[in-house]
Amino acid sequence: MMKTPPNLGIDYDPVRHPEGCRPGIDCERWVIRNARVIDPASDLDSVTDVYIDSGRILAIGQAPEGFADAPSVDGSGQWLIPGVIDSWARLREPGAEHKATVATESYAAVAGGITTLCLPPDTNPVLDTVAVARFVKRRAQLAGRARVLCIGALTQGLKGERLSEMAELAEGGCIAVSNCHYPMRNLRLLKRALEYAATFNILVMIQPEDASLSQNGCAHDGAIACRLGLPGIPVAAETAALAQTLALVEETGAAVHFCNLSAAASVRLLARAKNDGLPVSASVSAHQLWLTEMDSDAFCGNTHVLPPLRTLRDRDALRQAVADGLINCIVSDHQPHEREAKQAPFPQTEPGISSLDTLLPLTLKLVDEKVLTLKQALACLTCNPARQLSLDAGEIAVGARADLALIDPDSFWTLDETTMHSAGQNTPFWGWDFRHRVTRTWVNGKLVYQLSEVD
Repeated sequence: MMKTPPNLGIDYDPVRHPEGCRPGIDCERWVIRNARVIDPASDLDSVTDVYIDSGRILAIGQAPEGFADAPSVDGSGQWLIPGVIDSWARLREPGAEHKATVATESYAAVAGGITTLCLPPDTNPVLDTVAVARFVKRRAQLAGRARVLCIGALTQGLKGERLSEMAELAEGGCIAVSNCHYPMRNLRLLKRALEYAATFNILVMIQPEDASLSQNGCAHDGAIACRLGLPGIPVAAETAALAQTLALVEETGAAVHFCNLSAAASVRLLARAKNDGLPVSASVSAHQLWLTEMDSDAFCGNTHVLPPLRTLRDRDALRQAVADGLINCIVSDHQPHEREAKQAPFPQTEPGISSLDTLLPLTLKLVDEKVLTLKQALACLTCNPARQLSLDAGEIAVGARADLALIDPDSFWTLDETTMHSAGQNTPFWGWDFRHRVTRTWVNGKLVYQLSEVD
């Protein structure tokens, strides 16, 4: 006797859907009915039906032929948005599986409406060969949740001494190259790297940081760090590196995306560069749009991040830059840790926040606070990173990839042990209340997450 798959919450008929096609696992056809479909890429915002077949959106609105037997989901009162693209998230595999794995974090991603994760190259081994990129891709395929894309290393071993085989990495599927926050040997090498990247039309992602200025620092170099006795990192550590890179971009013409900006001074430099027509863009992590140096706690390492939390003026400048479109992507900068990594004195704790669970709700909370419009907020998570990284994703349109998230905008929830899905529990947002909650997520047309009654 055929059994109905448990807790799917869909219209299921065992006659129409034999065991060879289990909704939520194997089915390639779906109907999402009566949802408010919001797509910033096409400016679509209406209550309608969406039809999915073979991993793509087949129709919007009017039903195509042959869909009478497709499993359906009632999206009444909910929002259907493009799947979120997180362009900077560490998954800890390979090399630090005691913190998290591709499987655990890709599940946390889809539970948070994230369908595409971009993995920086500071893995172990470093992501500087196609073999490592293929390993990550295979691990993501086995997990069967979010799509994981690799960012290749700019230099061999991220040592900043010899250039990596960037063209080979790009041909092997890497969407960009980066040296993360590791320093280059000198500016001549960085110039050659940008020339190489420009020749092959490869995007370079840079987290601007001058190692000589930030050395041994763990907090913003200001009054709070001084009062707490914490070694500071000045804003100049970011702006000096940013200004140097912008000078090289002007000479080489390379496309550069600056990751995780944290300061008002950086925003001013970026604005000037864009006004001059340089091919640059930037992202900010969601926590930098909410927290400041005043949230730093010498007895709790969960606010130890790099770049550090800065002043209220810096935070507000970052918010305004996102609203103005100067910063066009919001990322998680996800860095899960085991409990022990955050239990030492603040300077000795490992930096980073586990933030896949909070990327979408923190961004939508900016809409509630009237910092961003709903279209602006969703664009920073969907179509903007898709365009920046040249991805086939980030929109709801006929023929587009069916990466989708269904959100209940009036489902209030609190971040705690029962609602956080990442293996890393290191977050300063513990106990925060949120209003929007993901109820279902599709990746490539397959239902990969559904909110259960116990969640």
